[in-house]
Amino acid sequence: MENREPDAVEENLIFNIIARKINQLPEADRNLLEHGSTYIGLNAALCGLIANSLFRRTLNVTQARIAAGLPMAVIPFLTAHVSYQGFVSLPLSTGDVNCETCTVTRGGLVGLVFGGLYPIFLALPVNGGLAARYNSALLPEKGNILTYWIRISKPIFRRMVFPILLQTMFAAYLGSRQYKVLVKALQLPEPGLEIQ
Repeated sequence: MENREPDAVEENLIFNIIARKINQLPEADRNLLEHGSTYIGLNAALCGLIANSLFRRTLNVTQARIAAGLPMAVIPFLTAHVSYQGFVSLPLSTGDVNCETCTVTRGGLVGLVFGGLYPIFLALPVNGGLAARYNSALLPEKGNILTYWIRISKPIFRRMVFPILLQTMFAAYLGSRQYKVLVKALQLPEPGLEIQ
């Protein structure tokens, strides 16, 4: 028995059928499918700004607000937007993912990793570098670096639990909604065909 890969013509045909059916949906449902990843990105940007603010307060950094805040909003936004688009929205639209559990799991993981945890891990070196540059906090000796940053980060991670959970739940919910909208679209009749 030989396994053959679906060729490009079949994939293109499936994609065209799904795209035509999505275009038949009401505008609100189409917007959810097309712009869902933007909502995840905006939430990730908000998580990045919150984490940035918490690290700035902990390390007493008062300089370079815009220089630290801009990348903490833009980079998590772009990362979460692109990763949600690539792991959830695009596979749904092309027919590569066809179970709701898979979509919810993928959405939740993207929300957790790229929307919640990544902005916190990004805020750590950004604000650590600013604290070292402006001497706003007493930084550790060479042997205590890891324990210092763990001690500094623990209270911030505790405060960020709610935004991380909110981002994870929102991304999982959005994945579920997108799946239901896509199923609704696939149940629509093919445009141009008359039912007799």
